Amino acid sequence: MDGSAAAELERAERVVMRWDSTASASTGGGEDQMLFDGGGDRAEAERFLQAVDDLHRLAPPSPGTGTGSASPPRRSSSAGGGSSGAVQVAMARLEDEFRHVLSTRAVDLEIEVLADLTSSLSMTSDRTSFSAESTAAADREPAPAARGADDDDENSNSRSSCVGRRSSYRSMTSIREIDLFPADAISDLAAIAARMAAAGYGRECVQVYASVRKPAVDSALRRLGVEKLTIGEVQRLEWGVVQPKIRTWIRAARAIVRGVFASERRLCFLVFHGLQLSSNPTTTTAPAPTTTPSAPFTETVKGAALQLFGFAEAISIGRRSPEKLFKIIDLHDAVSDLLPDVSDIFAASKAGESICVQAAEIRTRLADAVRGILSEFENAVFRDLTKTPVPGGMLHPLTRYVMNYIILISDYRATLSQLILARPSASSRVAAEGNDLTPAFPDLDLADPDSQLPLATHLIWIIVLLEHNLEAKASLYKDVALYHLFLMNNVHYIVHKIKDSPELWALIGDVYLKQLTGKFRLAATAYQRSAWLKILNCLRDEGLHVSGGFSSGISKSALRERFKSFNAAFEEAHRIQSGWHVPDKQLREELRISIAEKLLPAYRSFLGRFRHHIENGKHPELYIKYSVDDLEISVSDFFEGSPPPPNSRRRSHG
Repeated sequence: MDGSAAAELERAERVVMRWDSTASASTGGGEDQMLFDGGGDRAEAERFLQAVDDLHRLAPPSPGTGTGSASPPRRSSSAGGGSSGAVQVAMARLEDEFRHVLSTRAVDLEIEVLADLTSSLSMTSDRTSFSAESTAAADREPAPAARGADDDDENSNSRSSCVGRRSSYRSMTSIREIDLFPADAISDLAAIAARMAAAGYGRECVQVYASVRKPAVDSALRRLGVEKLTIGEVQRLEWGVVQPKIRTWIRAARAIVRGVFASERRLCFLVFHGLQLSSNPTTTTAPAPTTTPSAPFTETVKGAALQLFGFAEAISIGRRSPEKLFKIIDLHDAVSDLLPDVSDIFAASKAGESICVQAAEIRTRLADAVRGILSEFENAVFRDLTKTPVPGGMLHPLTRYVMNYIILISDYRATLSQLILARPSASSRVAAEGNDLTPAFPDLDLADPDSQLPLATHLIWIIVLLEHNLEAKASLYKDVALYHLFLMNNVHYIVHKIKDSPELWALIGDVYLKQLTGKFRLAATAYQRSAWLKILNCLRDEGLHVSGGFSSGISKSALRERFKSFNAAFEEAHRIQSGWHVPDKQLREELRISIAEKLLPAYRSFLGRFRHHIENGKHPELYIKYSVDDLEISVSDFFEGSPPPPNSRRRSHG
């Protein structure tokens, strides 16, 4: 080394040794003085950085660094002497400065604003832009010695690749990158990291970085409501407790991935890009690879990412039951929505790749859970073994539950159409063991394109299973008329729930809806036939005539018995069917009108033909108890679900 170089090296050593952290701490002086404190005289900081550059340029390699040592020496005393001791002092000081800037200059994260931004569906096309200063910091040349001797082209390609990736990354509308540090602090961190990496202290620099930024990321998770729960702890929670946690998780995950993780990755890019972070930068046996910011980034956020996705993983492998379906779909959609961002943020490194793989596997398991729950729901509908008939033939709770459930399914059509790719198979049609009455899938000519979707066939199959179950429940009624009224009520409800939901109607299609409508009408007709045929038969002429002339051929005793039979049959029908219930107001009124249209004209005609035979005899009021108006009033009591009080209707024989 010539004289001028030696003098230059000595000057650099003097500058560095003035900032010996170990010596300052041992003497109690200068401990609170920092070169990079965000204010004050920047000239001293620049002199110190220049001195470090000169040391690296002029000092010969020492046995402790640059020769493949796995861990560079740390905080050795300046008594080690020479340029080697000065380098170690410089690195100790830079490490303290790096930690100080990271600890004191961070910008407070407005977590709720971030959550609202990343959850918004109406986002602008540009992300939060880099400031001019931070862009300049990102585009700075690292210190000359920060690169390996033989990797200029490789580093250049790596940097342009990173910058290019950042450009496409920023074009994604969902990402919200936030400035975690002021631009001057980022510039300082980048300058320090470059010198530490050049001297072979890259790993220590990364360790300090991660030790400060990890707690900041963990704090963001806590503030967004992400609890530190194991998979077992999540699975032991009651579902009612888990549901609001899923809502919280979805909102938090968007903010964490698109805001916190994206911003942390950007910060790592600005601080570390283009640097060789191994501990042996000058070895000539095998050039050390130049790393991207992925290593410090993944070291900083990997624990938080595992914690975040651990919750979704616990849900994906938990016990399946129908009430969980829609929250699991919400969770599936949230994970699916985040996957491109997760891939863009983490896929640059092997360690980050494992997070991408975990998120993708969680989405797959959630999709499997959705398909499994749908199958279990089909089984549950078929095997509902309720043996107690509902009072009055009214709507069965199972019908209401199933129809509301499949309406919700149709609301999730966009997702489920992608997840449900197979039609119900013979094995999935939940045939009861040894049950020959398992329903057959309806013969449909599905002209509607939507009705041909596998999801549509599953919905139709669920309704078929419901119908089959309802028929079994209808058989619990001893009264045949009530059997048909029960089916009428429930199939009518099914038809109208389909018509009230355009989404469900589109999936079910007109063909199957017409079949259901036909079944409802058949049930209504069967009810009327079984409930009123006996009563209407009382108003026929058969059996009233005796041989001889017509005027004198009426059997008065037979006629009296006929009126008595009608009165008894109608009173029984009134007493019983007033307690039956048709919950749909329009259907109830239509049914009453239909009954009245058959009963009243028949009774009016019968009364007109034969009343004088009764009124000319004794006690006509015992036989003609009702006028036509009385019957009409009585019919209005039917299907209210509770019998009317005694003697509440008007009676007349006049």
